[in-house]
Amino acid sequence: MNRDFSILDKLELDLPPVGVRYDYFRPEGVAPLETEAKMSLCELLREAQRREAPFYFSRDNTETCVGKKILGMEGWEPFAQSGQIGVGLGVFDEARCNGRLYQYVRHLTEGTVNFVSFARYDRMPFKPDVLIAAAPISKGEKLLRAATYATGELYTSICTPTIGCSWLFAYPYLEDKINYILPGLVHGPHGRRLYEENTMLIAIPYRWIPVVLDGLGEMQLELPGHESVAAYHSEFEGLVRALGEKAAAQGL
Repeated sequence: MNRDFSILDKLELDLPPVGVRYDYFRPEGVAPLETEAKMSLCELLREAQRREAPFYFSRDNTETCVGKKILGMEGWEPFAQSGQIGVGLGVFDEARCNGRLYQYVRHLTEGTVNFVSFARYDRMPFKPDVLIAAAPISKGEKLLRAATYATGELYTSICTPTIGCSWLFAYPYLEDKINYILPGLVHGPHGRRLYEENTMLIAIPYRWIPVVLDGLGEMQLELPGHESVAAYHSEFEGLVRALGEKAAAQGL
């Protein structure tokens, strides 16, 4: 079923959420990324937020970091898995520390994805496998609350100090879990200055997209208890008092 993504307009995000689609065969109705383009996977996401038109990245394009490995388009070099890169970057003390990451970092099954399409939420000619939103924490809270509103699902964040793209592009899709990260905590996005300091990135896999969209449509977006400290205390304490009185009146 096609979904109406216009409910995302309510969040008034400065950067549009981006749909990401994985394909074995060349996608139809989407233009290829220019052959001269040279970007990392996290920069491709940022590029999609800037562009009006959808585009796709393929294994024939140049990727300047580890994105093709996360997408299953190529394998890891032994020197990388041994932990040498993170030591050279100053992120880790010794190779054994960096090497531990490769036990956890997720990647798509090698050879199964040849094309990755990117499109703004209001320009998507496809059903996304993952929807990724960049938001300040005050607005990201609403997206996460929309997921738990009718499910009780926990908020979870899992990430590593390097190879952060794994936790946006692979982990949510493979594990069917919404994940959020702070790009300022990850070496690549931090070094490339891709986002403002207060930004969180939220990756929503396809099965959770309808849940989030429905939640945004049903829940109260601006909660009274978030208006001020005084409003929070007044609402919370008044609610607890009223519930206590109701329980007492019923002898409970």
